Amino acid sequence: MPFQISRRAVSLGMPALLLTGCVTGGAGLVSRDEWRSVPNADFDQWLAGFRVRAVENGISEATVTRAFRGVGYVPLVIERDRNQAEFNRTMEDYLAIAASDERISMGRAKLRQHDRVLQAIEDRFGVEKHVMCAVWGMESFYGTREGDAPVIAALATLTFDGRRGRFFGSQLMSALRALDRGDTTVAQMRGSWAGAMGHTQIMPEVLEEYGVDFDGDGRRGCWDDDPTDALATTANYLARHGWQRGQPWAVEVRLPDGFDESLAGRTRTRSVASWMGMGVRDMDGNRVPDHGEAAILLQMGINGPALMIFRNFTAIRRYNPANNYVIGIGHLSDRLVGGPPIRGSYPPDENGLTRAGRIEVQERLTAQGFDTGGSDGVIGPASRSAIRAYERAQGLPESGVATDALLLRLRQTA
Repeated sequence: MPFQISRRAVSLGMPALLLTGCVTGGAGLVSRDEWRSVPNADFDQWLAGFRVRAVENGISEATVTRAFRGVGYVPLVIERDRNQAEFNRTMEDYLAIAASDERISMGRAKLRQHDRVLQAIEDRFGVEKHVMCAVWGMESFYGTREGDAPVIAALATLTFDGRRGRFFGSQLMSALRALDRGDTTVAQMRGSWAGAMGHTQIMPEVLEEYGVDFDGDGRRGCWDDDPTDALATTANYLARHGWQRGQPWAVEVRLPDGFDESLAGRTRTRSVASWMGMGVRDMDGNRVPDHGEAAILLQMGINGPALMIFRNFTAIRRYNPANNYVIGIGHLSDRLVGGPPIRGSYPPDENGLTRAGRIEVQERLTAQGFDTGGSDGVIGPASRSAIRAYERAQGLPESGVATDALLLRLRQTA
């Protein structure tokens, strides 16, 4: 579930939930009927106490009554919380999804469609429109996957559950204040199972602190069909966390032979001149302009692509603290304005396959009647299911793992 995640959320152990969300085609694709509540007397007793706290915190009786009418305990929310998929995707796989041809094409269309308002937001907050558009594309596929969970019920369930009750209780209070302000209605306040909302999947506390009524209708309407307020809120968030207009988030670089890998790392910064003195150059062999203190990030190790990252990398990271997420946003934003794909080579995965090999596995499985749901080189649930079906048909142990040995066998059985 991709969403703006606050520093407080990180300090409380809130995960970077993007990995179960839009980029991987997960959260939010559940029908409204599946978010049904079930009887739970302990929850009802807890909710009665929370209603009193909410009024004591200045939320009107009318809002509290309206917000909690019919709210019950939602088991699916806890199921999602307990079973978040741990997608340890490589940077290569992540970018194949985050900066897919479809996402790039749709993003360029959205840039054209919303150019005037995006330019106005950029002029006010100093965050480039293609960066805002990349966040929008990553978080909700440009508003097409915002999630359908009832936010008040979801946050109430998570607060009652107690595993991260302090964090979610604070989010629930912020959501109630949004209703009290008239930003939206209970029916419209839908989002991810953890309460992230709208086009750019904003958590209620973030909306409260950084929300912008850019269209001037008196509401901070991140849920509106019009994405203006959500995009402005995103720009405000990035600007308040150090975004520098006109500066890159990163530059792909070539490392000199014998480069000391221990010098790399997100926090190991030094001047661009110092890196240049070591022989680091851009992908065309030129010196990198001085954009301030920089670090070398080797997300896939010394044999993978190398990125020289700058302050704007850190600004995006405040939105979501996963390096692959930041790289996904930054790279997608570059591609939206005509930037090239990553040019560095990717090493084989732990099973000996390059992305080209994984694509071939998917293509050969599909051709032999084991549908992988596409051939993008990312071995997800559909591909693993197809591999198991193939292995079963071949009388092999069922692993669901794409390996170089599997590819060789597929070639032989074609």
